[in-house]
Amino acid sequence: LFDGVYPFYPQQRKAAGFDISTIIVIVVFLTLACSFVLITPGIRGRARWYWTLRVLLSLFVGVVIVVVQFTGDWETGWVQANTSYKSFSPVQVSADIGLHIGLAGLNVTLRGNPVKQLNETINYNEHFPWSFGQDYDLSYSQGLHKGLPSPILYVAEKFSSQSPCAVHRQYRVAGHYASATLWVAFCTWVISNILFSMPVLVYGGYMLLVTGAFMIFSLLSFSTVRNSPMCLIQIGTSTLHVAYGGSFWLLLAVGLLCFVAGVAIVAMHHLNLDLLKTFFDLREDKAEECQEMPEVFINPHFVSKGL
Repeated sequence: LFDGVYPFYPQQRKAAGFDISTIIVIVVFLTLACSFVLITPGIRGRARWYWTLRVLLSLFVGVVIVVVQFTGDWETGWVQANTSYKSFSPVQVSADIGLHIGLAGLNVTLRGNPVKQLNETINYNEHFPWSFGQDYDLSYSQGLHKGLPSPILYVAEKFSSQSPCAVHRQYRVAGHYASATLWVAFCTWVISNILFSMPVLVYGGYMLLVTGAFMIFSLLSFSTVRNSPMCLIQIGTSTLHVAYGGSFWLLLAVGLLCFVAGVAIVAMHHLNLDLLKTFFDLREDKAEECQEMPEVFINPHFVSKGL
């Protein structure tokens, strides 16, 4: 002991409850949503509800596209096991081990059951990045130097480039292309909103279909990692299995929502254009444009010349 603390554990590691990037994105979109809601009383009639529904749905699609880039639950798995806590020590603890895989890396969670064991607080959440420009093996080596608990290092080692599991490259490439495809979906989402505001409704519907297509492409890109056999993650007598997490299913639902909305807009454009213009509050503009002029002044000089 060194001042009552083990040399390889200079400080207690704390679990990260939220990702800062995710919080920033959510706050920005919530600010936009609140700003639009505050001006809804200035809109008259049923157009108020149509306008609010369009804005909130559009912002929801946009925030999902951006937020899932930073979340770490595209694949998740939990297991409860009795496992060794420190290297070269036979002492075991009862803990919940969690694995959370995102596009940019993975998080390994170790939570004691109960949290207070061996006169320590067992509550860890360690991130190991593998995105382009990041060195996963370096992050794993730093974890070794810090003396992270054995279960965390064991799970993280399965995804290193030197591991016999050979899944590091698949996850890294799949996450990179899924992220790139999502940014393209975000661009098409912006274009669709511009087209709706011009307004060019049918082309906005087409761009909404393209947005949904790119969201589905990102899911297909990430799901290619399932083509590679995954090594068993055996912790004690239990096995840690991973399955698609909340971000994957949320993106799938929003992608299908974009498809349904895009198909509905295109179909209404060809089948019932008046109803579509009513939903987008364009009938009044059309009525003003088609309104007959109450009085016309004609220059008799041009009439006499036949002009």
